[in-house]
Amino acid sequence: MTVGIGETGNGVVAGAAGAPVDSARLAAALLSGFGLFIIVLTFQPFAGVPDTPEPGGSTGNLVNQIGYVSLAMVYLAAMLRLCERAVLAQLGTSSWIIVFMVAALSSGWAQEPDASLRGLLLTGFAMVVVVGILVLPRSERDFAGAVATATLAVLLLVYAALLLAPQLAIHGSEGVEGGHAGDWRGHLTHKNLAAPMFSILTMFGIYCWRMGLRLRGLAIIGLGTLFVLNSGSKTTMGFLPVAVGLVLLGRTIGRPRLILIAHGALVLLIAALTVGTVLSPTLRSLVTGLISDPTFTGRDDIWRFASARIADRPWLGYGYLSFWQTPVVTTLEENFEANWDVRGIGSGHNSYLDAMLMFGIPGAVLVIFCLMILPLRNYLRAERDPARRRLADLFLMIVIFMTYVGMLESFFLNRADPLWLLFALALFGLEFASRLRTRGV
Repeated sequence: MTVGIGETGNGVVAGAAGAPVDSARLAAALLSGFGLFIIVLTFQPFAGVPDTPEPGGSTGNLVNQIGYVSLAMVYLAAMLRLCERAVLAQLGTSSWIIVFMVAALSSGWAQEPDASLRGLLLTGFAMVVVVGILVLPRSERDFAGAVATATLAVLLLVYAALLLAPQLAIHGSEGVEGGHAGDWRGHLTHKNLAAPMFSILTMFGIYCWRMGLRLRGLAIIGLGTLFVLNSGSKTTMGFLPVAVGLVLLGRTIGRPRLILIAHGALVLLIAALTVGTVLSPTLRSLVTGLISDPTFTGRDDIWRFASARIADRPWLGYGYLSFWQTPVVTTLEENFEANWDVRGIGSGHNSYLDAMLMFGIPGAVLVIFCLMILPLRNYLRAERDPARRRLADLFLMIVIFMTYVGMLESFFLNRADPLWLLFALALFGLEFASRLRTRGV
């Protein structure tokens, strides 16, 4: 099919019948690479730290809205022209339908239902681009080439900024950035977003190396790793080798199920050592003895506040994108004893708590199952075929890594957030790879 998924299970070739093979193939690969370049670079690179919106003000981004709606139209037209309908039909039975249904239903009781639905629509338009990146290339070789070119282009732009205009790509010593002075943030607004992003780019480099694109793969690995090391994000520096190591170890010993069990154990451990510390004094004491900052730069106060609010509305939650920076939070009195003033923050710095705040506990369990558990099953199905293993390994690295990152950052269904889009790319990739055969060249 594409993205290496060159044929459906019935052997139907994904390319459109009668299309000029060379020009169509080139156009498909270019569109795939350009889409990846855009979701990684974003429509507003090097924009600096965004202004905090006024209480009750809009948190939407007009540039993203126009950009992704326009891009979605282009990619939808390209997929209808260049892709086999049997490949696109797989979306009709995707678990993503459940995820979007939960979010759409929750918008009904959001503070501003119209704004919530607009945010969900933007998320949907961005998903069209993500799907296009995967299904447009005619072979896995085309996909790997698109990934290598797009990733290197972003890296070269960021390193050019680091050398020629470092004030655009490195945290300064003034204002709220003072505590991160000297840490690399690249083209994004904060090092805590940049470090996971460049970790995923490093995984792309490993994939390209394994696909035989040795020079470009090595360059991506080197530049991506160097950036992560200079970002100052210690947790990301730890999560990156763990995610990569688990997948490559599973491939080496030929025991993927064992590796997934180890991954599950690590998820429980990381959860206990992060958000678990606000629920259990015993875990808090343990973490205090293990690390220098058991508050995770004040996140524990945010988690404590979020946990209390989840208990107030455990069944339905507050609605999609309808808690942080809404009157539910902004009208509260300031807690001078807390490390963070929750009235001004944009997320709970924990994807799982934010899912419960938005969708309630039942809805969050359903969404987390679709986003975190089903992809592991899809991986086991995909990796049985040797032709799909390198692709499946790449996407599993991203899923494992972002599962851990989700303990400290929020990204679920976060509109055009590049971390969310790359995570969605891996989820769609595993779903397609589990259902469709791969064409190598």
